[in-house]
Amino acid sequence: MATSRLPLRSSTLSLPLRCLRAPRISPTPTTSITTTPQTRTIQSIHPSRPTRFNNEPHLPLLTATPRASLTRRILPPRTGLLAIKKGMSALYDPETGRRTPCTVLQLDRCQVTAHKTRQRNGYYAVQVGCGWKHPSNVTRPLLGHFAGMGVSPKRHVVEFRVRGEEGLVEVGRELRAGWFAEGQFVDARAKCRGMGFEGGMKRHGFSGQPASHGNSLSHRAMGSAGQSQGGGSRVLPGKRMAGRMGGQQVTVQNVKVLKVDDEKGIIVLHGCVSGPKGGVVQLQDALKKPWPEMSSSPPAAEEVAEPLRATA
Repeated sequence: MATSRLPLRSSTLSLPLRCLRAPRISPTPTTSITTTPQTRTIQSIHPSRPTRFNNEPHLPLLTATPRASLTRRILPPRTGLLAIKKGMSALYDPETGRRTPCTVLQLDRCQVTAHKTRQRNGYYAVQVGCGWKHPSNVTRPLLGHFAGMGVSPKRHVVEFRVRGEEGLVEVGRELRAGWFAEGQFVDARAKCRGMGFEGGMKRHGFSGQPASHGNSLSHRAMGSAGQSQGGGSRVLPGKRMAGRMGGQQVTVQNVKVLKVDDEKGIIVLHGCVSGPKGGVVQLQDALKKPWPEMSSSPPAAEEVAEPLRATA
């Protein structure tokens, strides 16, 4: 006798929710669970890892930092001044008959126009200006700078680095030729005379090509500029070729001061100095010679009122 199976209803398979939950296990009396609240801040709660650099306050100063470079660099204790190159001459010694070539420099209203300090600019320097310029030919920012310092507009403005705060001269003070003494050594910086675009023979001293033996129209030519296949078919970097010559700053070190005329503002230096006639020359105490035994402040002198007109 066959029996028919009836489908079971879904309600017979559903169990109450409390029967499907896992049984709760109550903690033993000896176990205690404590949680500490975690403070949320922008500062890390984890200890910082040790660093391999000796930048702690009690350790010596690093030698590769900007602060250490300032203490390591050799700078003059006082500022320099600007002078105009008038040309070359010679001094004769009547006893020995020796002729000494010299360069004549003249000062033109050389004044201190500003200061640079380490707290504000990162280094100590004295800004010096010379000459005179009509206010209508000066830009407004620079004209306001001169007016704020109480000096007339200057044609040339240069900074001179000094060692420390004791080398900062009073703003508006005039620097005369007596700033340097006879017999001391100075460093003279100026832009050399520009030659323009020159060839390889004049610019680098090439000997040129033969004058005969089949050579035509290539006597002063540079010649080959490099290899072909073996050298990469290119011109190697740094190849000496024709180009612009001169016009860069040249420093002549350890130049001896022969004569000083404080009244006329004339300084006579031994030998030659770079630059053409009428060029600006920067003079400062020589770095490779002992510092002169002179005060860092200029000698007391009455400030000369400059006229508001161009002088010859």
